[in-house]
Amino acid sequence: MKFDFLGLRTLTIIKWALEMINERLAREGKEPIRIETIPLDDKKSFALLLAAKTTAVFQLESRGMKDLISRLKPDCFEDIIALVALFRPGPLESGMVQNFIDRKHGKEEVSYPDPQYQHECLKPILEPTYGVIVYQEQVMQIAQELAGYTLGGADLLRRAMGKKKPEEMAAQREVFEKGAEAKGIDGKLAGQIFDLVEKFAGYGFNKSHSAAYALVSYQTLWLKAHYPAEFMAAVMTSEMDNTDKIVGFYDECMNMGLTVVPPDVNSGKHRFSVNEKGEIVYGLGAIKGVGEGPIEAILAARQKEGKFKDLFDLTARVDLKKINRRTFESLIMSGAFDKLGPHRAALMKNLEDALKASDQHAKMEELGQSDMFGVLTETPEEVQKCLRQYAKMVGASDFRWRACHARAVFKRTPDW
Repeated sequence: MKFDFLGLRTLTIIKWALEMINERLAREGKEPIRIETIPLDDKKSFALLLAAKTTAVFQLESRGMKDLISRLKPDCFEDIIALVALFRPGPLESGMVQNFIDRKHGKEEVSYPDPQYQHECLKPILEPTYGVIVYQEQVMQIAQELAGYTLGGADLLRRAMGKKKPEEMAAQREVFEKGAEAKGIDGKLAGQIFDLVEKFAGYGFNKSHSAAYALVSYQTLWLKAHYPAEFMAAVMTSEMDNTDKIVGFYDECMNMGLTVVPPDVNSGKHRFSVNEKGEIVYGLGAIKGVGEGPIEAILAARQKEGKFKDLFDLTARVDLKKINRRTFESLIMSGAFDKLGPHRAALMKNLEDALKASDQHAKMEELGQSDMFGVLTETPEEVQKCLRQYAKMVGASDFRWRACHARAVFKRTPDW
């Protein structure tokens, strides 16, 4: 037995999407989704497929595949398996894809396998593919049913047809025709069917491989149809390092009627996520110039003490050993700090002051002092006084922040 172990990014996308979906369903008191139990005949999913709206859908998103979908008009899971098998240079160039399409839509007679050379015993084998030999397994089944091959012998025939060695094919033809005659089938008909099988076997695809891929394709199609925001958030997360792809997926979100909001240190995560309004929140990890370490430091501080009130609050609470000035600037320019100040220019202008304040506060804490002046500030008036004194000390050119910003420096002030 042969096993192929493939590492597919799509499986991770499905996992991430389900995590977001099931987290939401849990909040709503609903049962979680188990992707392996979804129906394979979902109307909403096939409507999306028939419209060829398959961007980000595994194996079905290329321009050529979308064209084939538009022509074939798949309306069942068996058709998706065939799509994966047929979308290859051999079948596309041989004309068998057009035969498949014409037979599916009644433009060509369905025969098993050819109008002139067919046998009724082949109908159960070829009916799912409208009489066209698409899969290697069909070649093996035909040999078993028509010519009495054993399973092992049929596999040898499949291999011989794949190699296309004249001497091997001549030997297999003799075995095939004799086996067919032994089952009471005309030798001439057996030879003609062998010719057809040999022709299509050169393009035959392993159905089990195609079915496995088709199932993953369908699962992503289903997620896009039923949980578009979570699915696209997971897809965008998978390409966080590729700006061009992020732009393309952003455009797809717009086409789908989804809202993508800018990054936000108070609601965003490292990955793209979906908020309670159903909007996709831009992933902090996709911001250029910001590594995983700084993001982890920000998220850890937010988880520990809640949302950040302003720039000073943030710089005071995060571990500045993990975030440098350039990283702060990247976050500001990306819009991640937009809710922490009046506008980005003001945030950039006050960044130096905020960093100095936080650095000084950290030094005071190391010395064991209650605040930078060695006095516990208890009232808003005292906080404002300390803030003004500190502004002069650090040489702040513009210190127009509200008095509550001082809480980022003087942690023991009362709440007001």
